[in-house]
Amino acid sequence: MIILGIDTSCDDTCTAIVEDGKRLLSSVVNSQVVVHHRYGGVVPELASREHIRNIVPVVKESLGKARLNNKDIDAIAVTVGPGLVGALLVGIYFAKAFSYANNIPLIGINHLEGHILSIFLEKRLPPFPFVALTVSGGHTNIYHVRHFGDYTVLGQTLDDAAGEAFDKIAKLLELGYPGGPVIEKLAATGRPQAIDFPRAYLSKDSLDFSFSGLKTAVALYFRKWCHHKAEENKIKIADIAASFQAAVVDILVDKVIAATHQVGVKSVVLAGGVARNNYLRSKLQKMITKEGIDLYTPSPEFCTDNGAMIAVAGYHRIAKGQRDDLTLDARSRFPLDQIQAPH
Repeated sequence: MIILGIDTSCDDTCTAIVEDGKRLLSSVVNSQVVVHHRYGGVVPELASREHIRNIVPVVKESLGKARLNNKDIDAIAVTVGPGLVGALLVGIYFAKAFSYANNIPLIGINHLEGHILSIFLEKRLPPFPFVALTVSGGHTNIYHVRHFGDYTVLGQTLDDAAGEAFDKIAKLLELGYPGGPVIEKLAATGRPQAIDFPRAYLSKDSLDFSFSGLKTAVALYFRKWCHHKAEENKIKIADIAASFQAAVVDILVDKVIAATHQVGVKSVVLAGGVARNNYLRSKLQKMITKEGIDLYTPSPEFCTDNGAMIAVAGYHRIAKGQRDDLTLDARSRFPLDQIQAPH
């Protein structure tokens, strides 16, 4: 079964073609970083306009790279949420039109399910059940994944997502956008233990996250640092970045390990855009190896938004007989445990 996957949930226009939920035939991502860079973050209206401009050329490019045409596609899968409504609608309406014109099945996919299942594009696959940490600019969640389509939320952010915190701190430190890569690069030259920023663990046994207090602590420290920079030159801006990154990663790692103990699994999948962060990958690998737990991470190109992960999720739902009709619509908020599990 050859699936065309489309994701326009935020600021990347993504399409991919995947065969049987595992063999990648093509993947194209049109980034809007240049468009949004001057604003220090994604501007929803500009993102929607760019998707409208890009969706047809990107799909054509994906078909061309796979050496296929419209009639070779067996079904189409598209992200319906969570995400920016205006951006989501571009992908959804294109998918509806493509489905109708080519008389093929249409399936709407939860963006977070796509991130979790991106690991199934790799050769090394996790056994069910496993714990998944999806960490990106819009989401920071821990799931108990029992099987395809069978998910329970164990923890989620109560305020900022981890990637959002990276972006906001990068903007505060005047490092540019997107924040994750620039902070990681700067932090590599800094000292993670230079500043003891707070770690919010919340109540005992809680697997939820909160990064707003950390963000405030960094902002207050930076303001003081700027005022006394001449006297306190022992602390460099790279030390601030490294200490902030260390605080975020410590929380993520500790909560994931606690989740594996809570549900009794021996495998962890790390997914989402922040999963590209090498400091997070290495720290998580080191800590969970001590616990006798296996770590599975997608290739970097499958961590950030992409159409391939949507095609994988679509394959498993369509293979079980699930379909959507032309009433399919966007859902800006779409908790993963509210979707129907394939039977």
